[in-house]
Amino acid sequence: MAGGAGLAKRLGTLLSGLLECGAFCGIIFGWASLVFVLKDLGYFEGLCQPSATPSPNLTLGSDCSGQDEQFSLVFTIGSFMNNFMTFPMGVIFDRFGTTAARLIAISLYTGGTLLVAFSTPEMSVLLFPAMSMLSVGGILLILTNMQVGNLFGNYRSIIITLYNGAFDSSSAIFLIVKVLYERGLSLRAMFLFLAACSAWHFLRTLFLMPRTRIPYPLPPDYDYGLQCRARARSYRTHKDKQPPGEAGPEETPLEAPAARGGDTPGIPFRACACSWLFAWHVAWLSVMQLRHYLFIGTLNPQLEHLAGGDHALVSTYTNAFAFTQLCGVLCAPWNGLILDRHKRGKGPRPEGILAALADLRSAVLSLVVTVAQCLLFSVFAAVPVLPVQYGTFVLQVISRSFLYGGNAAFLAIAFPPQHFGKLYGLAMALSALVALLQYPCVALVQGPLQGDPFYMNLGLIAVVLVAFVSPVVVAHECKRRAKELGMAGTPLAAPPGTEIHAETPH
Repeated sequence: MAGGAGLAKRLGTLLSGLLECGAFCGIIFGWASLVFVLKDLGYFEGLCQPSATPSPNLTLGSDCSGQDEQFSLVFTIGSFMNNFMTFPMGVIFDRFGTTAARLIAISLYTGGTLLVAFSTPEMSVLLFPAMSMLSVGGILLILTNMQVGNLFGNYRSIIITLYNGAFDSSSAIFLIVKVLYERGLSLRAMFLFLAACSAWHFLRTLFLMPRTRIPYPLPPDYDYGLQCRARARSYRTHKDKQPPGEAGPEETPLEAPAARGGDTPGIPFRACACSWLFAWHVAWLSVMQLRHYLFIGTLNPQLEHLAGGDHALVSTYTNAFAFTQLCGVLCAPWNGLILDRHKRGKGPRPEGILAALADLRSAVLSLVVTVAQCLLFSVFAAVPVLPVQYGTFVLQVISRSFLYGGNAAFLAIAFPPQHFGKLYGLAMALSALVALLQYPCVALVQGPLQGDPFYMNLGLIAVVLVAFVSPVVVAHECKRRAKELGMAGTPLAAPPGTEIHAETPH
């Protein structure tokens, strides 16, 4: 682990980032727990209608399917913004660097928490902008944190997946909100506390994060964060002492291209975004994300349907679901181990494009395992038996941890690092368009299917099978690149220091 930043500082950055992602970034995905609190407070209660006949949504003699649909719409819009706005945020991150991106994220997050804090049942509409701001602020915070993996060399994919696992675990924060609310703490006090935590985000931005980006591979004497002037220039001094024409190990520029007086060298962004490799990866992400969003968005009405309207039983299962989300940070690194498995051992490691090819080959197994997990989760979710849902909760958190960690790690592996923010944002934005299908699916369940999602769940099992195409495309791309290297006379075990230029993905 070369670089001027000491091990203690790198570990401090890593651990504080895990705390940030695990406590703040993905809290919207604990929506089912917050809905339980909001219903009790009377949010959207005016949409409940008197009911003369029993129904799955029977609550104190009222049919509250309209209320459930409104809560589902809040989550649909919030989750859409979580993905769709990632592309412009990724452009900001790539163009202006970490500090600018994090200041925007902190402002959005603070605004979202304050809107929830000062909302009332009469002002339930404030939940729409609040959840959207929390979503966009959270995804931008994790986007700036994933580059920390660059500080840890051979453990890069493990760190990236670990951060995404922490992102998943943060959805359990709303479980804590629910439990504290049941103990007498007000919703306003809890969200004012979350807003006050923005001061910690700001201090971390100043002292434990780079001004621009963390390069990969890490150059000698690289440092980041606030420091004395002489040490801050140590990396520049190292570059100035290099002989003319000698290439350094940096792939990601420390400054925006315009500031360096030229275009970023290498593969253009358009070629990456228009490749089949990227297109099928977006399909892989989109279909599985839709499956997860539908499960989260319809969890409360589905539990009410299976529990026969038993309020206490629904609360027990909601708590169980939220508790399993805490395990996301434990599940995600296993995907990183799959992705980095070829880097372990005592044998010589390839460099240059050969290392990139080895990374891409390792991603095939990760993609297949992720789809298989989502398929199994979908099968369990389709079983209309309440106790089976405990198994569904476990499979859901494992599948979701692999999905988002694998998505970020794959994009870091398969494409040039200078385009990571834009490609990550574009993938999330395109998948957000597919995720909009969740609202008509919810309306279908609440309407024609009369609250029973069984047939919708069967259809989603078939949709998830489409994701198996992506690992096939990646495996074919690996064979194509290996064949081209062979035709070019490049041995598949090149000696260290061999200079080979990257290829444009197909």
